[in-house]
Amino acid sequence: MLTYDFSNISGPIYKELYQKIRQDILNGKIKTGEKLPSKRTLAQNLGISTITVENAYDQLISEGYLFSEQKKGYFVSDIKNLAKPSIIQKPELNIITNKKKSWYFDFSSNNVETKNFPFSIWAKLSREVLSEMQDEVLQVSPSCGTEALRNAIAKHLLSFRGMAVDPNQIIIGAGTENLYEILIKLIGSNRTFCIENPGYTKIRKVYEINKVKHVFANLDECGINIQELRNSRADITHISPNHHFPTGITMPASRRYEILGWANEKKDRYIIEDDYDSEFRQNGNPIPTLQSIDAFEKVIYMNTFSKSIASTIRISYMVLPEHLANLYYKTLDFYSCPVPTFEQYTLSKFIDDGYFEKHINRMRLYYRRKRLTVLNILHKNLSQEECSIIESDSGLHLILRLNSRISDDRLKESLSEKEININMLSEYYQSKKEELQHMFMLNYSNINLEKFEQAIKILKKTISNGRG
Repeated sequence: MLTYDFSNISGPIYKELYQKIRQDILNGKIKTGEKLPSKRTLAQNLGISTITVENAYDQLISEGYLFSEQKKGYFVSDIKNLAKPSIIQKPELNIITNKKKSWYFDFSSNNVETKNFPFSIWAKLSREVLSEMQDEVLQVSPSCGTEALRNAIAKHLLSFRGMAVDPNQIIIGAGTENLYEILIKLIGSNRTFCIENPGYTKIRKVYEINKVKHVFANLDECGINIQELRNSRADITHISPNHHFPTGITMPASRRYEILGWANEKKDRYIIEDDYDSEFRQNGNPIPTLQSIDAFEKVIYMNTFSKSIASTIRISYMVLPEHLANLYYKTLDFYSCPVPTFEQYTLSKFIDDGYFEKHINRMRLYYRRKRLTVLNILHKNLSQEECSIIESDSGLHLILRLNSRISDDRLKESLSEKEININMLSEYYQSKKEELQHMFMLNYSNINLEKFEQAIKILKKTISNGRG
């Protein structure tokens, strides 16, 4: 009779029994053709339930260790090939992942500080969603996003951006990269997209990976150069008129109407307006969007909550012109919305209950004060001979022009050796430009002010070694 001890096991008993019988078969302790005890007999002997023995026997049968004959019982299979199983040596894998380096200080991080996230409010709203909206949370979201979130965004756009949009024009996505890919499918991958130079590098990477033809147009002091846009022969242009990244340029009204004029010259031309970072204008009222002055359905408006709330909230949205919205529902409505419904309902309550407005107002004040502190530390530690600062009225970054004879690459390398990261402005251009030498990005949304002054002193010492 088979006898096993189950006093010191952590998993299911049937699994332990299966493993012990299997091992005895492999070791030859239980011979080929040998009949095993009936389920009832073995269960009584081991002090376990009959169903436990049945589950173990069934697993052994499914793997070929046992076979059963009706009204006769269970028998050990001929397992010559299994009696001495060969051990397969897995080859050592060499998978190279892109691990982000941990810096002592990062001048160019575009994340937001965790201490500013409204944890208590978010937790309160999350509990309300779970207790009051159980049925809605477990329903599959429409491809465009939940009606609650689209309604909340439409009200927000009307109140704060002067945009009168129908909620059905709004498409919710998991980050702007996700929305770029939807647009490629919607507008057509056979079209030519124009990207600002310099510009946000992820846009180029998305178009490259999707094998979309893309060209570049340089900027002047007013934004994207119209003549270069015309020369590019593009069908769609991707711009950020309210606060360009990385230059900080705000496009004047005259250039905006020129861009709309370009789009109206041909039927299938469109403008993708990225309004990223526009909530944090330091002086004056927010600049009206291109979408709000577009009378011919040429502007596709995009924005995200990653900067205004948190970079890990992967919720973005776009507003499609009426005819493109209809095309979306006709051709792409079968796609699932990638944003969980729970997060959508939580965010919609955050907006509807007025918390988003309060959060933005609080963060504007916080960033205004932080900006002044950053500027004071820069002026305190770096003279005009060593550094000049290029500012804009909106956004959360500055551009530093450093006076040093050593190359940008060498400066970046020297700082990296000291665990400090800083991005060159030239990194956002398609080709290096001599006039951009020694210009660097300083994104202050996530910098640690306690470490900032020490990092500036290290920067000062580094550039002084090569100052002209």
